[in-house]
Amino acid sequence: MSMEFLDLPPLLGARGTLRLPGSKSISNRSLLLAALAEGETMIRDLLDSDDVERMLEALGTLGVECTREADGACRVRGVAGPFPVKQADLFLGNAGTAFRPLTAALALSGGEYRLSGVARMHERPIGDLVDGLLEIGADIEYLGNEGYPPLAIHPGQAAGAVVRVRGDVSSQFLTALLMALPLGGRETVIEVVGELISRPYVAITLDLMARFGVEVAREDWRRFTIPAGARYTSPGELFVEGDASSASYFLAAGAIGGGPVRVEGVGRHSIQGDVRFAEALAQLGAHIEMGDNWIEASAPGGGRLKAFDLDLNHIPDAAMTLAVAALFADGPCRLRNIASWRVKETDRLAAMAIELRKVGATVEEGADYLYIVPPARLRPAAIDTYDDHRMAMCFSLVTLGDCRVRINDPKCVNKTFPEYFRAFASIAQPVPVVAIDGPSASGKGTVAARVAAELGWHYLDSGALYRLVALAAIGEDVPFDDEAELEALARELPVRFEHARILLGDEDVTDRIREEDCAIGASRVAVLPAVRAALFDRQRDFRRAPGVVAEGRDMGSVVFPDAAYKFFLTASVDARAQRRYKQLIDKGIAATLHDLRNDLQSRDERDAARVVAPLRQLADAVLVETTSMTVEEAVSFVLENVRARQAREVG
Repeated sequence: MSMEFLDLPPLLGARGTLRLPGSKSISNRSLLLAALAEGETMIRDLLDSDDVERMLEALGTLGVECTREADGACRVRGVAGPFPVKQADLFLGNAGTAFRPLTAALALSGGEYRLSGVARMHERPIGDLVDGLLEIGADIEYLGNEGYPPLAIHPGQAAGAVVRVRGDVSSQFLTALLMALPLGGRETVIEVVGELISRPYVAITLDLMARFGVEVAREDWRRFTIPAGARYTSPGELFVEGDASSASYFLAAGAIGGGPVRVEGVGRHSIQGDVRFAEALAQLGAHIEMGDNWIEASAPGGGRLKAFDLDLNHIPDAAMTLAVAALFADGPCRLRNIASWRVKETDRLAAMAIELRKVGATVEEGADYLYIVPPARLRPAAIDTYDDHRMAMCFSLVTLGDCRVRINDPKCVNKTFPEYFRAFASIAQPVPVVAIDGPSASGKGTVAARVAAELGWHYLDSGALYRLVALAAIGEDVPFDDEAELEALARELPVRFEHARILLGDEDVTDRIREEDCAIGASRVAVLPAVRAALFDRQRDFRRAPGVVAEGRDMGSVVFPDAAYKFFLTASVDARAQRRYKQLIDKGIAATLHDLRNDLQSRDERDAARVVAPLRQLADAVLVETTSMTVEEAVSFVLENVRARQAREVG
């Protein structure tokens, strides 16, 4: 089965304003606390994502009434203590913010429960949390590998008032214990063994617990005391902040792509630690402004981010965005103290290193660090996302390097931000494309070359590429049936279009590729799928700042379907035959109008009957009927149309 993918075009820059979706961390914590509390809680701005849906499904199965309102809010009727349903089988996908806290809460609910998830969830460690729960009398059984889900939870016996948990693997273990222990009704002390990573996420937990009436005494992030008799009570209404981790992609876009880019829904008073990503960007030279409910980022005065060496233990999720931002720095960058990446949705250290190398970076991967040397120029790549939403979102930023990128399995963003790519497009400024399609001898090549020269943009003569492959093959003595060698030639073809001239390397081959051996070779290589795929990529690589004017037969329909400016150039068969006749006679080549007319008619019929991308005027293309037009008039028509639309877009 073929994998879904999303092709993102190269960008000129990024600017704009957008509102963030709700925070995943706050959403799932709020749902669980509201479920365990006495009273009814209205949670507003709740994130709509896969992870939150897994939590809502689980709570419903466990006897908690959760109702989605018309405005998107969620009304939760709390059960005032342990879950009333005492037997359940829960599937929690890859939602760590649901799996870990529910494990702890169910261990103290006195029932029989089974918890499972996707294959990756069964590779994410949970042994330290289970060990802590066993210390206070829980009865938990591993159903697969010891230390990992899936789990069977049985009724336990109250024991011990002190629980120890490692802090250097995942802060979610401590969060799970903190939220669940008030269900025990007695004073309990949590002692953290080792360094506590991701402290800002624990701070979110403590803040939300306090809003639900449970104050936890904290001693220097090493000792936490849950008071006896603690009970959750509903605050009535709770607003979920915008997701600060998600803000990082847009703030980085502003810092890399000029900006300003403003995100709304999170600001200087946020309870989320990932707002400190903005501080990291400022250290890289970005211009940052912040209000009560918004943050804005713009590029440094010099235009390029500074190289950095940062300890990012406090913002592990947002730190992934900095790994991609390193591609745009003025020197090598080091991200330190990020070992927790290895136990996330995927082994993010390994995955990030692999994918950064694809776009041209030199990367050294350590046990808890990445050392990244940015390339002189980014190269297009297909990015594997490993079913990890943050991999997909991070690598969209590569497009700000005047480089297209393909995101494999883009729907993985549904975990936390289903509308991410639409939101990214709202601030993106794609490299513009003028796509000029039309039948043979319609004048599209001449018009396109002159339009490109007037605009100062790049020019692509797509029809010449197959002839160029044939010419390169002739020069390299590559047989026309050697598909692998021809594909390699096509991918590395050193072609440039300069006005009306075609260069292969430094050689002007404008006339040479029109000779009969190149025409015959072009017809033979054009039927090879690998060559066609390679040239498809090559055509798209001509899309570079400040823009490209591309002419052919499928520029607007297949190669650049998102082109901002599409034209269909045509003329009557008689007019086109006359033009072709004049061209050939001027070159001293014998021809007859009758034969040329028949040839053009036959070619039109074949082009119109193609199964893939038949030649026709697209609904969004402007018709340019050139039968009675001079070249100058056709060029002026296209330019006036493009400039008028540019003016409207700016306005």
